[in-house]
Amino acid sequence: MSRLVQARRLEGIDKNIWVEFVKLAATYATVNLGQGFPDFPPPDFLKEAFVRALSGENHMLHQYTRAFGHPPLVKILAQFFGKLLGRDLDPMTNVMVTVGAYQALFCCFQAFVDEGDEVIIIEPFFDCYEPMVKMAGGTPVFVPLRPKAPKEGKLMSSADWQLDPAELASKFSERTKAIVLNSPNNPLGKVFSQGELELIADLCEKHDILCISDEVYEWLVYDGKKHIRIASLQGMWDRTVMIGSAGKTFSATGWKVGWTVGPNRLLQHLRTVHQNSAYHCATIAQEAVAQGFQREIELYGKPDSYLVQLPKELQQKRDWLVQSLDAVGMKPIIPEGTYFLVADISEFKSDVPDVPDSDEPYDYRFAKWMIKNKGLAAIPLSAFYCGAHKNNYNHFIRFCFAKEEATLKAANDILQKWKREKTSP
Repeated sequence: MSRLVQARRLEGIDKNIWVEFVKLAATYATVNLGQGFPDFPPPDFLKEAFVRALSGENHMLHQYTRAFGHPPLVKILAQFFGKLLGRDLDPMTNVMVTVGAYQALFCCFQAFVDEGDEVIIIEPFFDCYEPMVKMAGGTPVFVPLRPKAPKEGKLMSSADWQLDPAELASKFSERTKAIVLNSPNNPLGKVFSQGELELIADLCEKHDILCISDEVYEWLVYDGKKHIRIASLQGMWDRTVMIGSAGKTFSATGWKVGWTVGPNRLLQHLRTVHQNSAYHCATIAQEAVAQGFQREIELYGKPDSYLVQLPKELQQKRDWLVQSLDAVGMKPIIPEGTYFLVADISEFKSDVPDVPDSDEPYDYRFAKWMIKNKGLAAIPLSAFYCGAHKNNYNHFIRFCFAKEEATLKAANDILQKWKREKTSP
């Protein structure tokens, strides 16, 4: 047998939904509400900061900067998040900049997870968590958010999807190394409440485990909800790594600037992984993001703050898409945060009949059919579940509403035409 084969830890994780659905959308879709990125530009002040960094006289911005984060950026992040957490942060030891939040997650799993370790993942989950745990030699342990029926006549909210406290507690064991928390949650848009976070925090303390807190959508929270950082709860700072994203914060996902914030006793291990993998992030992008945060710290909480304006704009887009979907019979689950909205497609099964005993979940087939036949791209919700649970949640699809008004209008036109076709004799 040839020795030229992949490492054992890559077995079964070679397929990636984004590769397949991005290709389908590029080939067939006229309107793409699938992948989670805005099709509107970042704010002018951020683009101007990038241009200044690119064309200014400081030619050293074209060279390597500090490996663990450009000094102006880690300093402003320490100041900014120190204010939010109510603690003094050392920019050199409590903050590390990464190539997007994606690399921050990879560093966490590589740094903390060993062969035989278990990592608790709350379903539905951002799909990279599972393969990243496996690549580190760990075993993912899944616990689902369970939907509760809304009041009569009301649309379901992401708040109606909740953890069962006893079920969550049952997943912790002597093998548990960490729990991954994603609030606001992708794909559901759920913003975990104070009580839910306290439940998780109590179990983390009781079992002495880490919390990897993916908070990339921290500013995208709607209807007056508040994002609570689990690291701010009593006893959690010392066992939490917070992960953030300039891409989501400033609508510039292609810049790939992320960060981790946490105690030095944890971040020192992330630095080891980072210096032996990506090593360095783009200096000019870091410089521009630093200037963006400098502006935001001066305007914090004020009407001109981008972090105040963006969620207001996105809430309007969310409400518009909710109305569009509801009008055609796709039942939207109203998200409390993020770019995303999940909709129930049960009423559309006559368009795409189920295939008994199929290996492919129904929502996968439906989403592919919708791209090819209606020109509208979305992502099947079952992609955000482990293999054993995919068929339990296979009648939902995820839409991204962080789009230009014209894009959302084009999606509405497709949905309205579809409705007319369904109701015409």
